[in-house]
Amino acid sequence: MPAIQSRSKSVNPTTRLLAGLGVISAAVALFSLYSLRQVDGLRALQLDAIDRNRRDSLQLLRIQNNLQNLALSMRDMTEGGSPYPLAAYRTEFDRARVDLQDALEQERRLAPAARSIQQQSFLSDSLQSFWDAMDGMFAAADAGDEPEAKRLIRQVLQPRHASISTTVARLLISNNEAEQEAALEIERIYDNVERNTYYFMAAVFAAIFLTGGYMVSRNRRVFGEIAQLSEERQQLAGRLITVQEDLFESVARELHDEFGQALTAAGAMLTRLERKSTHAPEELREVRSVTHEALEGVRRLSQRLHPNVLDDYGLEGAIEWHARQIRDQSGLAIDYRPPAEPLPPIDREVAIHIYRIFQEALSNVVKHSQAGAATVRLESHGDRLLLEIADAGAGFPAEPAAARGLGLVAMRERAQLIHGALAIEQPPAGGTVVRLEAPIMGTKT
Repeated sequence: MPAIQSRSKSVNPTTRLLAGLGVISAAVALFSLYSLRQVDGLRALQLDAIDRNRRDSLQLLRIQNNLQNLALSMRDMTEGGSPYPLAAYRTEFDRARVDLQDALEQERRLAPAARSIQQQSFLSDSLQSFWDAMDGMFAAADAGDEPEAKRLIRQVLQPRHASISTTVARLLISNNEAEQEAALEIERIYDNVERNTYYFMAAVFAAIFLTGGYMVSRNRRVFGEIAQLSEERQQLAGRLITVQEDLFESVARELHDEFGQALTAAGAMLTRLERKSTHAPEELREVRSVTHEALEGVRRLSQRLHPNVLDDYGLEGAIEWHARQIRDQSGLAIDYRPPAEPLPPIDREVAIHIYRIFQEALSNVVKHSQAGAATVRLESHGDRLLLEIADAGAGFPAEPAAARGLGLVAMRERAQLIHGALAIEQPPAGGTVVRLEAPIMGTKT
């Protein structure tokens, strides 16, 4: 009992397992939120930095291309190789001006957030200053003063054009550097996510390993306790059955030695008195008959409590004798099929367990099967013994095992004590088959 009480106070692992599950779930949730945040940051970086820089760079390249065309036109205008007057270039400059204004407007919307307002204003002011100088140049050309117009191109327009081109080139370089930095940031984010994923997987595997190890340890402990309890229960059942058999043997001996001998002596005395007495011989015969019936009852009870026939004839003879007794008492037709060869010597305690199982099985046939016949088969195969009791009756009632009494429980307990296997089957054709298979040698518990 102290061992059972100490086991009952063992820590319930459910709380710890739930706590472990909560920790793992929280870790998964936190890592999922972290990963989603990293992915959102990566998406924003790709859209706001890289994609926006690329589109802004396309507009800067558009501006640079227009500036290049203007540079070629101004070169033609100043070198004098063009057959057209300077005023003829107004249409080309106006077209470039419209396209540059549109490109500048789109570039302003796509400008990176890191670009300062001063840088953006400088580009716009420089272009506006270039257009003002261009208007002055074409005004001089329209007035027929081409030398003045060419001077304005060389001294004003071309320097301002060079300054604008330099500014655009620097902005392109800045966009390229920002794109490279964004690419490095994306790579860093990927590296962090990959590294953290490995850390998280290692942590999860460690948590699973620890939780699984704890569960295995707890299960081993629980199964060990169950096995110990089962062993203790089996030992207790064996002791109870042994005590029961000892008590039955003691009661049977007392019945046989005390009551049996007393009734035998009383019967003998009544017989002598009947022979000598001339008075009331009929009453004496009735008393002697009652005494004889009581003596037979005591002998039958003594035999049921402790089968002395086992000591006299062995297991095979005891089974055959009990089958004959049941047949005579209940009218059940029993077909006993003995083994082909005599059984080897079996330990007395083991033989008692087998005999008690046979008694209970045959008693169940008489009480519950509603069958008119039964078959008893006893065989030996090498070091194994087979006992089978079969009937073609109604089978088991459809009620809980507890309602059928402790007979089946006692049969299974006895089978375990001799390391045997007890099977109770209901064939498709009906009836019940009780089959006991047990080792012959070394079966003593």
